[in-house]
Amino acid sequence: MIVSLAQATDLFSTTAIILAIAAVAAFVAHQARQPLIVAFIAVGIVVGPSGFALIRETEALELFANLGIAVLLFLVGLKLDIRLVRNMGKVALATGLGQVLFTATFGYVIALLLGLDPMEALYVAVALTFSSTIIIVKILSDKGELEKLHGRIALGFLIVQDIVVILAMVVLSSLGTDTESGVLLQVVRIVLTGAALLGGTWLVTTWLIPRVLGKVASSQELLIVSSIAWAVAVAALSDWLGFSVEVGAFLAGFALASTQYRESIASSLSGLRDFLLLFFFINLGIGLDFSSISEQIPAAIVLSLFVLIGNPLIVIVIMSMMRYTSRVSFLAGITVGQISEFSLIFITIGAQIGHVGNDSVGLVTLVGLITIALSTYTIYYADHLYRLFQRPLLLFERRVLRDHDEGPQDTYDYIVFGYGRFGRHLVEHLAQAGHSVLVVDWDPYGRLQLEAPSLGSRVAIRFGDADDPAFPVTLPIQSAKWIVSTIARLDTSIVLARAIRRLGSPAKIAVTCLSTAEVERLRRDVQDGVVDLVLQPFSDAADDAIEALKGHR
Repeated sequence: MIVSLAQATDLFSTTAIILAIAAVAAFVAHQARQPLIVAFIAVGIVVGPSGFALIRETEALELFANLGIAVLLFLVGLKLDIRLVRNMGKVALATGLGQVLFTATFGYVIALLLGLDPMEALYVAVALTFSSTIIIVKILSDKGELEKLHGRIALGFLIVQDIVVILAMVVLSSLGTDTESGVLLQVVRIVLTGAALLGGTWLVTTWLIPRVLGKVASSQELLIVSSIAWAVAVAALSDWLGFSVEVGAFLAGFALASTQYRESIASSLSGLRDFLLLFFFINLGIGLDFSSISEQIPAAIVLSLFVLIGNPLIVIVIMSMMRYTSRVSFLAGITVGQISEFSLIFITIGAQIGHVGNDSVGLVTLVGLITIALSTYTIYYADHLYRLFQRPLLLFERRVLRDHDEGPQDTYDYIVFGYGRFGRHLVEHLAQAGHSVLVVDWDPYGRLQLEAPSLGSRVAIRFGDADDPAFPVTLPIQSAKWIVSTIARLDTSIVLARAIRRLGSPAKIAVTCLSTAEVERLRRDVQDGVVDLVLQPFSDAADDAIEALKGHR
């Protein structure tokens, strides 16, 4: 069977074989409750030169992979709210640059201690600073966490890293020239082309898209095709101008984020995104070169541990200094525990210029393989890891988290945990009905600061983490009539409700469930009197809609 596969030259047949192997690997991984990304990378290793060499020509795979990257980042930009960009700018810049500087500095020292010469140590250290935007965004999307606070922060510092990647590539390209003004000219060029890309996109978004999009949206098929064409076109233009495909695709999606069609586009392209990204991870596995890494295993293990532990640690420290909770800091920091596909490109270019040898390329390749595989698991199971390390992580948390959270009074009719879409509407209705409300949320720089003043003097804000069982004691829970959790994570709501009951609060407790299965999980807590009311936003909204429809017969 292997021989027949190796002799298959037809592109369609080869692609079919790869998909069949990937489907089997994905099924096995799913049954074993393992991340599919690891399975797809393993498929690439098996069918690539490091395995059975079943694939010799990868042009088609690379094309599908690039299309998958473009669609993924297009959808990320499509869902990004301009207000979130403003709010995340400070923490994204601090964590992004802080992590890059930390990793480059200490990575350089570690590389020197491992016996690398100064130039090779510099290249390896810089290569270790880049985290994989594609892998992180894909995993967070699968977990439904991309729009949560730690997901938005992670996306912010990944964008900062991408900018650093671009600048690093510019400097690296200039080092390969003999002109003294190479770096300066390259920097000027990148600034001018970046301004041109942003300006051109703004002009198209302002003058052309509003006039065309309404007509295009009259047909769902036309809307999908046009959206993909727009995403790929801007991504290709960005790549041609010297930026990355990721930057262009993200910018294309962000340009449509304020339109009324973004949800329709996003839902239509999610399946295509998942299918095309399959080729990206397979192609990543195929590209891993194991020819020169047999002697690099000890050094690779040391550097991999540095990336897996050091990168998240510095993000946790920086975010804690900015008054984020240990949970948010940990969930955001754990995402940077791997190196990027750009790291492999960076070190390969260094080898082509002659600054590093194949041993360094093999070392970074092995670090990439180890960190990508392991960080996939750490991101998927970040909540379990946080519970495991919760106590030592509290050492990084600043106990005085806000200096202006207190409301105008000490007692409230309602204490509402969570200020997402459901929580925001609930608080608005309670305030309009004349009730005093204390809102508790864990985002110290988010929408609360922007929107809370419009709710009037009856609504106050307190920054806090519902996952901390010791936190409710700091709230006026003894005088509240109702304590409501609008948090989508049922485990968090259960921990919160039980902590409040242990403190002897007479308040009634309501928690939010998003599915019938979650309601069943709460059955015992309801029977034991821990929970008094179960809120089901989707079910309740459907009931209200049915009543409204009946009233219009």
